[in-house]
Amino acid sequence: MRRREFMSLLGGIVVAWPLTIRAQPSDQMRRIGVLQILADDDPEMVARHAAFEQALDTLGWSVGRNVRIDYRPAGGDANRVRKYAAELVALGPDVILTSGSLSVAPVLQVTRTIPIVFVQVTDPVGGGLVESLARPGGNATGFTNFEYSLSAKWLELLKEIAPNVTRVAVIRDPTRGPGIGQFAVIQSVGPSLGVELRPINALNRVEIESAIEAFARSSNGGLIVTSGGTGQNRDLIVPAAARHRLPAVYPFKYYVTDGGLISYGPNTIDLYRRAAAFIDRILKGEKPADKAIAVRCDVSDDAQVAAMVDSTVDEFGRLDAAFNNAGVMGPYRSDLRQHPRKTGTA
Repeated sequence: MRRREFMSLLGGIVVAWPLTIRAQPSDQMRRIGVLQILADDDPEMVARHAAFEQALDTLGWSVGRNVRIDYRPAGGDANRVRKYAAELVALGPDVILTSGSLSVAPVLQVTRTIPIVFVQVTDPVGGGLVESLARPGGNATGFTNFEYSLSAKWLELLKEIAPNVTRVAVIRDPTRGPGIGQFAVIQSVGPSLGVELRPINALNRVEIESAIEAFARSSNGGLIVTSGGTGQNRDLIVPAAARHRLPAVYPFKYYVTDGGLISYGPNTIDLYRRAAAFIDRILKGEKPADKAIAVRCDVSDDAQVAAMVDSTVDEFGRLDAAFNNAGVMGPYRSDLRQHPRKTGTA
């Protein structure tokens, strides 16, 4: 099987941002705290930091001149997340950037006043992080990275690249909303694709390795890795899938960068650039409670587009504008007509 990585058409919307006259960045030193799940030396984290700082600089915030950034790497350790959440709040930053619901909730437990911008949160309303997408309320706002329905695409894509697959192991965090919700969606489409599913606990490295090895002893197997609680173990998961010759679909591009077969999901680096724009507005005086949350969907899926529009109108009463961003990432192909099912407009 030829190794490739594909990012389907993904659309995002941001609506009802209040129009205000914003001040320009000053030379007064401002402080940003960043609580990250991955390790500090993880190549993906290094790339995110670079994109974030570059975007801030473009907006007039230069590290060392008028902004200081305090990074805290949790490395996937929940105890460390709680420790660093308290530590960052104690520093009294102007705003805190977090990644994933695992890091947002502990910060909210420590402060309800310091503005929080989050990225890569699957269900902020269901997770109790914000009141609604239209009006988050409180002190947190940010970006969602998945609609749960997108998870069905992982199984569909796996069947497309490996039609003989009839058994699929799904690595997910069974204790948190994203892992539970994504697995439920995959389960709902499994029978129609003739696939038997086997969940694997993403929290235990020993269990992951032994479960993959046991699963691979039988034929016609494949692997899906969900988002949330899995990224820090990709150094184990990706080699295991390759070693046992399991076709595997991953949620983010950085799995493929590390040797994985194929990924389907949002651009994680771009989310940090977008977060910089939110933080710029907060540093200039706007309130997180008034910030609409960016929502993403697969615009090649009519049902997801309709659901996105309906939910937006339900939340806001209207849809002022919609944007879609398309791209095919990986080995260059000059003719997009070769991918008729992966392109579309909205």
